[in-house]
Amino acid sequence: MISNTVTLVLSDRITLYLVSRKFMLTTSNTKHSLSNAQTKKLASGWLSALAHLLNRPRLALRYWQFRRRYGKLALEKIDGVPLLVLPEVFNPVITLTGEFMARALTTFSIIPPAAQKAVEVLDLGTGSGVGAIFAARLGAVVKAVDINPEAIRCARLNALLNRLEDKIEVYYGDLFEPVAGQQFDLILFNPPFYRGQARDNLDYAWRGEDIFERFSAQLGGMLKPNGQAIIVLSSLGACDDLLQQLRANGFEIETITQMQLLREIITLYCLRSRP
Repeated sequence: MISNTVTLVLSDRITLYLVSRKFMLTTSNTKHSLSNAQTKKLASGWLSALAHLLNRPRLALRYWQFRRRYGKLALEKIDGVPLLVLPEVFNPVITLTGEFMARALTTFSIIPPAAQKAVEVLDLGTGSGVGAIFAARLGAVVKAVDINPEAIRCARLNALLNRLEDKIEVYYGDLFEPVAGQQFDLILFNPPFYRGQARDNLDYAWRGEDIFERFSAQLGGMLKPNGQAIIVLSSLGACDDLLQQLRANGFEIETITQMQLLREIITLYCLRSRP
């Protein structure tokens, strides 16, 4: 795995040089025939490609580091709440994003503690069930969905482990399909950050081919009036793509909180339909 990672880093450095070179040659050969707007657009495209290449070595090294703890049965705890993580399920503590969202539910009073009626929550891509567990602990009634069959088993086990099986229902399926026709007060989503086809059950947590487009297009119909969605995104992923899709589908986007890591920013967003 180390040799593969080093090979990827070296190959990306070569590709980075070639892309930079091609950009300079392209702009040099066409600068007299392009308008300022066209030049800016061309530069933007090349810069996006360069940014993607610059991120890949870090992602490869990070993947190698985390992979050593994947593929094993783990018992994690978040603020004293136990979570069993099966080998083929996204670990919310190692990767931080699930833990970050779970804590935010309490810290920022996203689910009102004294609501007259139980808040109905949908936890999309539930994984270990961490979002569903923390929402149910705050009194919500939760439906949790995942496309990974191992995640379904894991989330059900954690509902039992935390004695919340009467508040959490877990469904197997793709995105909103298992709960089609229903609406929710709150939707939680820790989406795959990268575009591409998942290679195995665990990889569903990292990659999706058209998740951003489908989520953005269908979200409005899944929310009750005055409902909201909470999503967590990483600056190393294709987060700008999803935010653009959401704005295009009429959503207001508010930043709730951020966590600064070494070369990454994890952001929690609140989404509401524009009035």
